[in-house]
Amino acid sequence: MNSVPTPPTSTANTPLADFEAATYRKVGWRLIPFLLLCYVVAYLDRVNVGFAKLQMVGDLHFSETVFGLGAGIFFIGYFIFEVPSNVILHRVGARVWIARIMISWGIISGATMFVTTPAMFYVMRFLLGVAEAGFFPGIILYITYWYPASRRGRMTALFMTAVALSGLIGGPLSGWILKDMSGVSGLAGWQWMFLIEAVPSVVIGIAVLFVLDDRIRDAKWLDEDEKSMLERNIASDVQTKEDLPLRQVFSSPRVWMMSLIYFSFVIGLYGVGFWLPTIVKSTGVTDPLQIGLLTAIPYFFAVIAMVMVGRRSDLRGERRWHIAIPAFLGAIGLFLSTVWSHNTQLAMFALTLATMGIMIVLPLFWSLPTAFLGGTAAAAGIAMINSLGNLAGFVGPYLIGFLKDATQSTNSGMFLLTVFMILGGLLTLCVPARLVSK
Repeated sequence: MNSVPTPPTSTANTPLADFEAATYRKVGWRLIPFLLLCYVVAYLDRVNVGFAKLQMVGDLHFSETVFGLGAGIFFIGYFIFEVPSNVILHRVGARVWIARIMISWGIISGATMFVTTPAMFYVMRFLLGVAEAGFFPGIILYITYWYPASRRGRMTALFMTAVALSGLIGGPLSGWILKDMSGVSGLAGWQWMFLIEAVPSVVIGIAVLFVLDDRIRDAKWLDEDEKSMLERNIASDVQTKEDLPLRQVFSSPRVWMMSLIYFSFVIGLYGVGFWLPTIVKSTGVTDPLQIGLLTAIPYFFAVIAMVMVGRRSDLRGERRWHIAIPAFLGAIGLFLSTVWSHNTQLAMFALTLATMGIMIVLPLFWSLPTAFLGGTAAAAGIAMINSLGNLAGFVGPYLIGFLKDATQSTNSGMFLLTVFMILGGLLTLCVPARLVSK
């Protein structure tokens, strides 16, 4: 192949533009489906405890508060080890470190089947958080090694459809396991669920060692012209970013602002993720398989919405309103789910709207900090934002469980999530447009 010209930009309908588009398609097909698959099994292992609750709470005589604390304590371990894990990934490479993360969390998730007391439940959830720390921000960082900001929104959205896909796949699967595997070989359905759903994490973790390349230069499936073009685009993108010393990253007002925005959105994500089966059950549905099938509906529409809005945001080069408007719609859906809590059809409509809004904002949010952080600052900053934001995964489930015990209803918890989604949307609009528009 002839050497590719090296102008800083290319226009549409030129050989260079066609070559660039074809190369990014090649990269996308190589990386994104596999990364998506990794995150599907990661998120499934993280939130399948919400389905386990349908049987586990009764079998082990846990209160709603105990369950909420156990579900949320995952994020304490996650928080403590998040930044160190992501800095290690940046130094040793994504291939080895992501494989380590996936194999270790798969083993721990499967071992949760042996829990018999609240203390054991807390310990296993904490260890799961320790094992998984660094996975999500590591993937976000890894995507920045391959894609410039102008292409990153849709790629991150495609990757993060894994959250919705895990609900789409995991809901019916978990419901089936709970219903049909209960009692097999003397094990409860929830025990089989933890065991069966842990196996893919270990298998795919091993596959990571053979599929991922740490950097563009390491990719044997790209020719020299393709590598050079991709590296030029990344180099040009990096020039607009700040590579701050770690001390400045941790004290940066921008990073703390991003952390607060992400906290507001994540509290909505995990509030719905951990409690959606319970909310559906509260509308009058009792069969575990039916609950699983119904919980798949919001995630199905969320997948479509995430891809469409992510693509539109990239084409328009606009981030703030593409985040804020879905956040407000998500808040409306959460609120309406309380108003229609005794009508399954209307509640499912509201929960679908809420889930779509929450799922849309999460991938687009990451186009904000990655627009101005680079190098080690990106590794530490992304990890810090993710770890602080994911404390909402502890706060949200615990508070919802506490409020449900106190009021015998999930409505007060949904009101809490509504407020945070509105706050996240308003804070996003406070971010200067010049900082994040590409």
